[in-house]
Amino acid sequence: MKLVIQGKNIEITDSLREYVTSKIEKAVSHYQSLTTEVDVHLSVAKNPRVNSKQTAEVTIYVNGSIVRAEEGSESLYASIDLVADKISRQLRKYKEKRQAQSQAPVKTVEVLSDQPVASDLLQDRSPILPSQVLRTKYFAMPPMTTQEALEQLELVDHDFYMFLNSETGEINVIYERNHGGYGVIQPRKGNGHTNGKNVKTAHYEQNGNGYSDQSVPVAEVISHA
Repeated sequence: MKLVIQGKNIEITDSLREYVTSKIEKAVSHYQSLTTEVDVHLSVAKNPRVNSKQTAEVTIYVNGSIVRAEEGSESLYASIDLVADKISRQLRKYKEKRQAQSQAPVKTVEVLSDQPVASDLLQDRSPILPSQVLRTKYFAMPPMTTQEALEQLELVDHDFYMFLNSETGEINVIYERNHGGYGVIQPRKGNGHTNGKNVKTAHYEQNGNGYSDQSVPVAEVISHA
């Protein structure tokens, strides 16, 4: 397992590196076969008088998916403890879902050929960025269903997740709604149509058995967000 530790506004001392390594290795010890790389990012606010928060962020690459967790407190070591516990729970959740899927009855579906993902999305071009950039990320976006995107959202510890919808071939965003459940934002073309089809947004509400799927218009979902 590859472990990368980076710091912002802080020096990664030997004692700090050893502490992070011991905590993260313990957190992923039962998932070593799934884990390919672990990135740890530690940051401290530039002005402690304004913001005393010290943050630990962990990103783990597992079998083509990403599991992420972030925690912050007034103590960097406390933040590391918190994020280690959180990433362990996220990994357990990921493993349980994969085991449940592997044990589920096999359905007869159309088999699609795997499309290779370009290793260099920029090719020979240089990225042109705005003059003010907080943070920019480039990542592969393999096609997935809305349900698979929902599972990814629960693993990355964000309130939204952008994905390539395998059913429509369009970029969608799934997000947590303020009043519970999830919504999906889809592009609209013309008078409420996209590619000749009515645009609808999946609204997911959690129930005892997981999530129920109810299709509602885009405008309705956004207005309730």
